Amino acid sequence: MKNLLRINALLALVFTFGLFIQSCGDGDLPALDKGVSNYNHNIASAWNGLFLEIERYQDGYRPGPAPRALAYLGFAAYEACVPGMPEYNSLAPLYSGLSVPAAESGEYHWPTVVNAVYGYLMPRFFSDATTDQQQKISTLLALHENQFQAETAPDVFARSKERGEAVAKAFWAWAITDQYGHEAHRDPFGTYDWQANYKKPGDWVATLPGPGKGAFPYWGKVRTFALPESEKICRKPLSYSENTNSALYAQAIEVYAQNTPTLSYEGEWLGEFWSDDIVGLTFAPPARWIAIAHQVITAENSDLATALEAYAKVGMAINDAGVGCWNSKYHYNVERPQTYIRRLIDPNWNTNLENPLTGDKSITPSFPAYPSGHATFSAAGAETLASVFGYAYSMTDRCHEGRVEFVGTPRTFGSFYEMAQENAWSRVPLGVHFRMDAEEGVRYGTVIGRHVNNLPWKN
Repeated sequence: MKNLLRINALLALVFTFGLFIQSCGDGDLPALDKGVSNYNHNIASAWNGLFLEIERYQDGYRPGPAPRALAYLGFAAYEACVPGMPEYNSLAPLYSGLSVPAAESGEYHWPTVVNAVYGYLMPRFFSDATTDQQQKISTLLALHENQFQAETAPDVFARSKERGEAVAKAFWAWAITDQYGHEAHRDPFGTYDWQANYKKPGDWVATLPGPGKGAFPYWGKVRTFALPESEKICRKPLSYSENTNSALYAQAIEVYAQNTPTLSYEGEWLGEFWSDDIVGLTFAPPARWIAIAHQVITAENSDLATALEAYAKVGMAINDAGVGCWNSKYHYNVERPQTYIRRLIDPNWNTNLENPLTGDKSITPSFPAYPSGHATFSAAGAETLASVFGYAYSMTDRCHEGRVEFVGTPRTFGSFYEMAQENAWSRVPLGVHFRMDAEEGVRYGTVIGRHVNNLPWKN
């Protein structure tokens, strides 16, 4: 009996060793390596949380540069770890000029890889961040390096750090070749002259308070990740008309009625809850969807692979939403409700967008109206998040819980799409968009999000 037990034990050992040898063949990682899904989301969430904290105070990052940076960061972290994600595919071969180094054989500690990616790229995307903000990046990088080094074999830690930095360098080399996107935050207006592009009634007019210029007029030429060139223009807006029986006039009356004589509490709550317009007050409107993703990933205690997929998809979607939306804005050059209403309905009418930090009132964003950026960003973000967590995922958004400068009371939703629709509509009672801007933004953003979802993420 004892001999039989010894034989069975020996056979089991041989079988286990055989599996190990087989798994190491053909360049695969060793069987003892823990795949990405065996780790939690904490490292990716920590870096995205810091991004939101720093971006809040960055001039020139909204609306385009913030989602562009998030796209590269998320995509780079995903590609750096995809060798340890057997259900997923590398997307790098889809992009001309992007050359991601192959992973070396051997075991990896994937949180170290992610830490190295963000630690390399974040200070480069925030090239004008303050010394204090740059120190926060360095501190987060060192904190996790020390932690991971203490709990990982020296060769595994070194290999993992090198992997993350190598992939990050490849992505940065690719990012800087995008001449319209690279460091665009330093010159949001370029040489664009809105007055030279004012050809007829209904064309966009820069409003005050504000810079009196058109922000990011060339953003439509920035690199996209999934949106094809042929779809960088959304559907046509309503025809311009001053006729009181026209559809456009009716939509102007709808905006006017929201706060004439006063804005309702519900309208104020919606507008302020979703605004995210003001630098220094909150993160940017597209970055809001990373904040939403962060809440979901934390609530679900997602594994690292799921978190990387979600952050990459949302980042790529909001980047492409910004490019397509701004290309459409300057193509159609539609004026804001404020201009139309003051000219034809009430010369003393004001919007409900205010800056509690400066006291400025009756603000209108400094670029054409159609389609709504908030709506386009939201629908793209909602569509990609739904592809990961479900199209009927319900949640309470606590992004601005506890804020005292505006109404940030949490709101509960039955789906991400419901959130996108409310975000889009919130711009109407705020007075900065027509209904058509919101509705087309939701439709167009959904299309953009589906393009991202249709990339070959999984086998």
